[in-house]
Amino acid sequence: MVKLAQHTGLVDEIDKRVNLLKCHAPYRESDHVMALVINALAGGTRLKHLELLRNDPAMLDALGTDSIPDPTTAGDFCRRFDQLSIAALLRSVDETRLAVWKQQGDWGYHPLLVSLANTKEIFSIVNRSGNAHSADGAAGYFDQAIMCCIKAGFRAVRIRGDCKFSQTEYLDGWDQIGVKFNFGYQGSSNSQAIAEDLPASAWKPLERTIRQPVGPPREKRRNVKREIIRLRGYTHLELQSEDVAEFTYRPVACERDYRMVVVRKNISKEKGEARLIDEIRYFFSISNDPPSFSSAAVVFECNKRCDQENLISQLSSGVRSLCAPVDNLESNWAYMVMTSIPWTLKS
Repeated sequence: MVKLAQHTGLVDEIDKRVNLLKCHAPYRESDHVMALVINALAGGTRLKHLELLRNDPAMLDALGTDSIPDPTTAGDFCRRFDQLSIAALLRSVDETRLAVWKQQGDWGYHPLLVSLANTKEIFSIVNRSGNAHSADGAAGYFDQAIMCCIKAGFRAVRIRGDCKFSQTEYLDGWDQIGVKFNFGYQGSSNSQAIAEDLPASAWKPLERTIRQPVGPPREKRRNVKREIIRLRGYTHLELQSEDVAEFTYRPVACERDYRMVVVRKNISKEKGEARLIDEIRYFFSISNDPPSFSSAAVVFECNKRCDQENLISQLSSGVRSLCAPVDNLESNWAYMVMTSIPWTLKS
């Protein structure tokens, strides 16, 4: 840690900005600061613990010094500070921080994952900068996966993704080569207005399959969470019913119409013991499936993309492909690809 402070320029910045001593014999301001830093790093919790470090030959040898300030001198140094000198010390840390940050190319990563739904094999794992949009570059990797499936002899190809992936400028191209797609769609004021204007006859109840319990039914547990929500006056939302309808829609970037399937969710709202006005929310999906494919079937196809969350979880906490153990985007990308291979071999 001492070498890090020296290498990054922190020690020099402290001496440059913090001026509390008239005479630097034998210690400079940075020596006093680093003595307290070392004390903390070595497990010291009091000024008096500096005395243990001063009398530890191995510690002094490791630091490359003959001595460090004693507790009394360290206390005197702390008492010399006023608000301006404290601000100068903070500034020295900030200036060092900025110099280190400039050496870092990426602050975080936002991996893109394209997988084969049939087997959970990974087509592409793409490392991107943390500020990348969810769908950034996704179309190109979709195309690679589509071509791989066609080359393998797949008779039908279907691509799915959430609303961030409905890249409308590519839909016509995929439709022309016979690829089916089911994407969530970011509802706009225009599409929501169309949904609200649909006649009552256009809506049908959306019946979801209820999972049958395995084994004998168990006694229902007391809903402690609901009781806490009421007691603390939190807002509680609960789905009451779902209806589905559809209309023809042409995105701005497309030259042909597609099916826009919309789910209307009726959600009850409670705040503490009070019942509020129910809320209506609309969720959209765009598809090029033929009319023989019901609106409900389109919704269920779109919902199947949620299984991708399980795959992401396995890659993240299972084989640990999505961690970033090295120091730049490309090297971490290579690591992600290599450590995702075990999952593909298993699949």
